[in-house]
Amino acid sequence: MIQPVTSPLSNHILTKKLEAKDHLVSGQNFDLYHDALWDMMLTLPVPDDLESYYKSTAYKPHHHKNTSLTDRLYNWVRKRNYAYKFCLMKQFNPNMQSVLDYGTATGEFLGFLMEKTIKVFGVEPNKNARRIANEITKNNVKVSIDELIDKYDAITLWHVLEHVPDIDNLIEKLKARLNDNGILVIAVPNFKSYDARHYQEFWAAYDVPRHLWHFSPLAIQKLFEKHQMKLVGQKPLFFDSFYVSLLSEQYKTGKKNWIKSFFTGLKSNWKARKTGSYSSLIYILQAA
Repeated sequence: MIQPVTSPLSNHILTKKLEAKDHLVSGQNFDLYHDALWDMMLTLPVPDDLESYYKSTAYKPHHHKNTSLTDRLYNWVRKRNYAYKFCLMKQFNPNMQSVLDYGTATGEFLGFLMEKTIKVFGVEPNKNARRIANEITKNNVKVSIDELIDKYDAITLWHVLEHVPDIDNLIEKLKARLNDNGILVIAVPNFKSYDARHYQEFWAAYDVPRHLWHFSPLAIQKLFEKHQMKLVGQKPLFFDSFYVSLLSEQYKTGKKNWIKSFFTGLKSNWKARKTGSYSSLIYILQAA
């Protein structure tokens, strides 16, 4: 008899929904299970050697080269998003003076914040990415959050939470590092979006097995309520639907299909105007 698979977060029985392929490193298939209670998806099984699945020169958060048109597009969008993110953070914490960026990659966002006279710190476990980030921030990026003792006006995780194995433990550590009225800013893909439903197992933002968790807005709300944190704001990342659609088309057809992916991304954003289900969402949270 097959034993039921239970969610480690909600203890709810999971239902297998999809089988997705690791297109970046291994070519292996991984199962995606749905937790109906929290409306979230989980990648199973989690490899014991998960770190090895990041060892690819194509893993864009860990490099900032402009060697291809896709690289240039990715970095152009990333830089345009910095100002949007900064304005959003100031909206919810106008007196923000210090920021911890968890999973800071090569540190360009921290460099942008330094230009705004924000005191910056980062956490980045990847050695090569951390070296580049420390050149930008003058050695303010650490391997682990356990090396930090200060508190911050804002803590950001840009497409990081979906990678974290021990998610409950991390949230408690992040919460403990927030100043009074501090904000936690989380950006993650939304598997309820039109582009996710359109591409199904080829949706690039599943990114198995590196993405362990796949969130909906309800899942984020329930997860942080569990840690006595309240959702105070939710905003879209408009560019993500275009970039994710471009990668998804390549995974599905073997071709870039720039025009088709552009219109799929546009359609996803258009539909989300009514539903709120953008390809990626930013959540702003505070201690309840």
